[in-house]
Amino acid sequence: MREYYEARADEYDDWWLGKGSFAERLRPGWFEEVLELAGVLSALPAARTLDVACGTGFLTRFLHGEVVGVDQSAARLRLAGRRAPNAKLIKGDAFELPFAAASFKRAVAGHFYGHLEEVERARFLSEVRRVAREWVIVDAALREDVEAAAWQNRILDDGSRWRVYRYFAPAVLAAEVGDGEVLFAGRWLVVVRSRF
Repeated sequence: MREYYEARADEYDDWWLGKGSFAERLRPGWFEEVLELAGVLSALPAARTLDVACGTGFLTRFLHGEVVGVDQSAARLRLAGRRAPNAKLIKGDAFELPFAAASFKRAVAGHFYGHLEEVERARFLSEVRRVAREWVIVDAALREDVEAAAWQNRILDDGSRWRVYRYFAPAVLAAEVGDGEVLFAGRWLVVVRSRF
């Protein structure tokens, strides 16, 4: 997965913005949901927040308070620095976060959790619970045209192929992360918050 995200850094936001290989993809209501997602994240109270696997900072910029972004990809962190200049950005491993216990009020992860196998998800949740008291997950919503646990082949602009992805029904994701609250459930996106 690390190699995939490093390779995809320069074209990652094409997915959010409907450009490049995503320009011709039919996604009714996509842009409206992205705006709603921005509103949901912007409405979270300002807090010391860790954005885990922050990527290019596309979602990081909507978080308020003292924001720290962590990502394994140096290329993506360079892009995040331009998009979210007020966030502190650190190269690091999401499974071994370089922070003391209870360092953050909130941890956020956008489109990371769904890329993990079941054992990895449990390990990741344990690590997030160590460093934060609240957890917000943004991921891909389960739709009628996809399977919940279906991994897909992704082809990047350079022609390389990668197996990625998983979709979540809002209630299933909320239960999986531990008594979660659904903050947003759309056709394309789901946002769940859990406090521990």
